[in-house]
Amino acid sequence: MAYTVFQGLRRVSSGSAAELADYLKNRPQGDILVFDDATGTQIDLADIGGKPKHLVERPGVEPRGRGRPRLGVVGREVTLLPRHWDWLNLQPGGASVALRKLVDEARRTSGDRDRVRAAQEAAYRFMSAVATNLPGFEEATQALFAYDRRKFAQLIADWPEDVRDFAVRLAFADQKPAQA
Repeated sequence: MAYTVFQGLRRVSSGSAAELADYLKNRPQGDILVFDDATGTQIDLADIGGKPKHLVERPGVEPRGRGRPRLGVVGREVTLLPRHWDWLNLQPGGASVALRKLVDEARRTSGDRDRVRAAQEAAYRFMSAVATNLPGFEEATQALFAYDRRKFAQLIADWPEDVRDFAVRLAFADQKPAQA
């Protein structure tokens, strides 16, 4: 995972958790904000043992549970109405196979929409933490959720460069770079 560190409206560092833990270890925590580059989520910097709690990568083996861990199968609880369980249990392979097929089909048909929504939400989380007092914030948010890239860029053009660039990177992360 990659993270970006802002001090006020200026990007001061980015990198892996280990790199940022070293960078932040000897810095005052004051107005430092750390964001997950994939989700735009602000990371809490509560200090534990000299390193920011959420940035410490803890190597180790997860306890082995049920299922097929080598395949990446994860067991979780699903709450459904009885009629849903009845239908799932009638499907070939049972409820688990039917649910996997339904999820795969939904991912195929709504994948682009899901990527756009995730990028918009990531940009909004970042902007809400850093840019709420910047001019045009509300209008930029509306353009973001309208997926109007041109208007969004115009509205944030006068924002500090680091904030503007990171917001654009998050907002349109769903788009593949143009091929040369």
